[in-house]
Amino acid sequence: MKKKKALPSAFAEATKDMRFAGTFEVFVPVPDRVKAQRVPLQFDSQSAAESWIHSPDGEDAIATILREATS
Repeated sequence: MKKKKALPSAFAEATKDMRFAGTFEVFVPVPDRVKAQRVPLQFDSQSAAESWIHSPDGEDAIATILREATS
């Protein structure tokens, strides 16, 4: 049985921008794009960022990003 290739889900990662050191960002993998798209929000902890991903606001924002990328 062959697995179908699907996009990975959104993920949280430490911010690389030194202006926001110690915060976390959410990235959304987008089809036909090499790098994941960054959500323009900063979170104090990784758990806060991951809980935002699964919140209604996060799900709507991720859906909007994916919808805009495919159109």
